[in-house]
Amino acid sequence: MVIRVCIVGAGPSGMATLGMFKKMKDQGEPVEVTVYEKQNAPGGLWNLTWRTGLDEYGEPVHCSMYRDLFSNGPKEALEFPEYTFMDHFGKEIPSCPPRPVLYDYLKGYWKFLGVEESDVHIKHSVKNVKYDEARKTFTVSVKNLVKSEEYSQEFDRVIVAAGHFSTPHVPTFNGIETFDGRVLHAHDFRNAREFTGKRCLLIGASYSAEDIGLQLYKFGAAQVTMSWRTKPMGFAWPDAMKEVPLLTKVSSKTCYFKNGHVEDFDAIILCTGYQHNFPFMAPEIRLQATNIFNLPNLYRNTQWYGTSPGTNDTDGRLFYLGMTDQFYTYTMFMMQGLWAAQVIKGIHSVPSREKCVANIAKGLKENEFLTTYNKQIDNQAEFMERLREDTKHPVCLGGCADMFKGWEQDKHEDILTYRDKTHKNLFTGIVSPVLTKPWVKLMDDSLENYLGLEYVEYTEKHTNGHTNSH
Repeated sequence: MVIRVCIVGAGPSGMATLGMFKKMKDQGEPVEVTVYEKQNAPGGLWNLTWRTGLDEYGEPVHCSMYRDLFSNGPKEALEFPEYTFMDHFGKEIPSCPPRPVLYDYLKGYWKFLGVEESDVHIKHSVKNVKYDEARKTFTVSVKNLVKSEEYSQEFDRVIVAAGHFSTPHVPTFNGIETFDGRVLHAHDFRNAREFTGKRCLLIGASYSAEDIGLQLYKFGAAQVTMSWRTKPMGFAWPDAMKEVPLLTKVSSKTCYFKNGHVEDFDAIILCTGYQHNFPFMAPEIRLQATNIFNLPNLYRNTQWYGTSPGTNDTDGRLFYLGMTDQFYTYTMFMMQGLWAAQVIKGIHSVPSREKCVANIAKGLKENEFLTTYNKQIDNQAEFMERLREDTKHPVCLGGCADMFKGWEQDKHEDILTYRDKTHKNLFTGIVSPVLTKPWVKLMDDSLENYLGLEYVEYTEKHTNGHTNSH
């Protein structure tokens, strides 16, 4: 009997999982995989669009990317051991490349895995997923966006790989409706050049506020002020950037803050995070979570067990990928995809439901102790090692932990130059080269420009370099 598998989403998680099924086509049980992607091409968030709000079909825009985004972490911590950046580009490149370079690398990896464009049903939006406990099957309702036609199919397994950084969390503030300027969420931010010469207020104290704040500074915003709720990020910001406590009131262009600070702004950008939102999943099998490292109802943060009130089991037939908070990204998605594919094909056997549920509870308890970056990094490195042990993957990817810790240190030493640092490739042993122009002066993020830029090999004498070769 052929196992019918539906993958919802063709971003890095969904595409890597499809590739794992292709790699193991002659192992375990035979499968037939169907992938649905509502965008016009695979890529998930990496598929940049100018659109915001709704797309041409009236669907919520998935993309939260923006022009000129460069990786905020070293590429050496996300590259695939069997397909390195050296394999793809034919040469080593600096550690923090821009979005088009990373997207090109992803597409090369998918091709390496044997995935073809025709394997993905693009412009197809999944509208409803229900599980029939008697039949042990899922009914998946899909809309062909081009034809505006809906239809349903039956599957034996469902893998949700739609990500969790596309539905913005949008708080409100007293008087914000009176603001005489631009108000937007980070999800709709597309181009920092729009704010050149403007006074910008960012609400938030995490990665979105950090990176968009730096983008605004880089492209000439007059002032960048970041408002924190729990605690400030605490970086050594340049003169045109600062942090203040939480916004309390807005009146016209004047903003008032918890510590009594008052300042006028031209734009407010809500860097207030995202919601796990899967309205197409039936409520009893819908993941409801916040951005944490160990998730409810998911064994190995991947396989669904309905343990929370109002949830039902699906006999181990439902999977969610890429739903945790993240230090590891591409490689974690790949390992989760490999794990799910092996479970579905009967290559890897999971413990009893009782043991899986106990493991989920243990992980939720561990979240309480993940109070520092180092603890969070170590916890996710351990998770990667569990996946490796389960799947018998030959390469230990937990070794990136020291690199992540060094990266955090680099950011606190100088938030403007951490992207200029060098890192050692875990698989080739090569230290990345150094760009002759620092990140803060790179105004063209195109693939062609970046690969054509001059850079030099790292040496101990190079004054612009610093290696994290942990």
